[in-house]
Parts: sequence; C-alpha cells; structure tokens
Amino acid sequence: MPVIGYFHFASPGYTPSAAPFLQGLNEGGYIEGKNVAIEYRWAEGRYDRMPAMAAELVARKVDLIAAFGPPPARAAKNATATIPIVFEVGNDAVEAGLVESLARPGGNATGLSILFTQLTPKRLELLCELLPTAATIALLVNPTSPTAVPSIKGAQEAAAAKAVKLLILNASTENEIDAAFASAASAKADGLVISADPFFDTRRDQLVAPAAHYRIPTIYFEREFSTAGGLISYGSSLPSVYRQMGIYAARILRGEKPADLPVEQPTTFELVINLKTAKALGLTVPPKLIFTADEVIE
Repeated sequence: MPVIGYFHFASPGYTPSAAPFLQGLNEGGYIEGKNVAIEYRWAEGRYDRMPAMAAELVARKVDLIAAFGPPPARAAKNATATIPIVFEVGNDAVEAGLVESLARPGGNATGLSILFTQLTPKRLELLCELLPTAATIALLVNPTSPTAVPSIKGAQEAAAAKAVKLLILNASTENEIDAAFASAASAKADGLVISADPFFDTRRDQLVAPAAHYRIPTIYFEREFSTAGGLISYGSSLPSVYRQMGIYAARILRGEKPADLPVEQPTTFELVINLKTAKALGLTVPPKLIFTADEVIE
C-alpha cells in the first residue's frame, strides 16, 4: 500500500480540513485506509519544526509528500530529490527554486502556485476602493517568511499607483501581531492589508479581533477570515486547491512523473465581504464591490 506524507503548516483543526485532498485522491481511485495510507504531520505554524518533519517523512520512505504552504514545500524539496512532492504555494514556485518552470517543472516536484503573494497589490486596490478617502494603508508581513519581500514590493507599487502612503508592519510571533495593530492605530492608518503567510493563516482569530478592537478596516487573503468576522478577503479557494492536489497525487501514484505535470495556477479568485463587520465599522460598501463579490455575509 503506498504511503503519502501529508505535510501541513497548520494544526489538525485547520480549515479547510484534509477532506478536499482526500476527495481528489478518491477521484483518482485512492481511498485512505483501503489502498493508500496517509502519515499526517502538522507544523502548527512553527517554521523551525519543518526541516525535521520533512526529514522524518523521507526516513519513513513515504511514496509521495503533499506539502501545504511555502515552508513545507521548501523543507520537503531540501530533504529529498527523489520522492515525488505535490505542493501548494502562495509565492512564485520558480523563484522559490521548487521547479524549473511552470510548464515543465523538471525534478521531483509539481503542484499549484496559488498566487496569494502576487495578489497583494489587488488587495490594496480593493481596500482603497472600499476606503476612497484613505491616505495611509498599512501592510502586515512576517519578516521571516519567503512571502515578505514580494508582498512588500507589490504593495509599494500599488500604493504608489493609488497615491497613498504605505506603512510596513512586521510580526512573526503572537505578541508582535498585537503590537502591529497597536502601531497601525497609533499611526492612524486608514486600512490594513494582511499579507498572505502560513503563520498568519494559523492565527485567524487573532488577526480578526484586533481589527475590530482598533476599528481598522482590514483585508485578508482567504474567505475563512471573512467568515470569522473579517471585513473583506480576496484569494483562491483553498478547498478547490486541495482537491486538485489530491488529483495530482493520485496521478503520480499511478505512475506519472512530477517533472511532466505542469504547475497549475488558479484562474478565479473569491472576493468575500462581511457587511455586518462593515456596519460595525461605520462603513458603506460601494455597490460595485457588493455586485462583484462572490459572497456577501449579512
């Protein structure tokens, strides 16, 4: 029975769960416990744990590693050049050194590049559309993450185009998240963009609560933030991404080579607006934004 190493940056309670990945596997003819086994590894947002976890899966001689997020993908790639890897990353897979090109990955890795980092400029634009009189927009990044530099670059370009001042805030620990929101409030930032990062993804409630406390309109990178009370979010549908990873994993288990499977990129993105939160912040959402939203939470 083949064994898959399910290597995730978050914890077992993360949403979406493994269900969409398992669905993709099932569509490819593999059912957990019946004709495929899965070894789960959860890093709980701790970057320092990931190299050891990847090495553990390699030592276990798994047949494939499903790596969720840039740090697990990088750790898996560093740990093995032979075991197939199916990844999901929010940054550029080529720049990250995971593949030679999107069309012809080469090597032992392929998967999905979900453009979370590349969408940072669009998120800033959407926030400015929601806040037409904004003068200062803050950007929260994790300075220890590979997503930080491209997120800052994209936000700087978008801020210049919108003629707003950009305030860069850093956080790589829970305490620093709270301090960053306090800094944004003291600097009188009109809005805040949360950059896409696995660490932030494991701290959803902690990124939603202070936005309400300090009354800072904030845009996030996944719909799960908006359903948790965040004002607005824009990004790929993670359940769809996970399902496609499962489909790719099944194809590789059946004999296809990662080198020959192109890295896929999403073509649609979800815009979710929480009108209840907008009302609490005293904001009127422009009709155009409501009309173009994929989901409006009343």
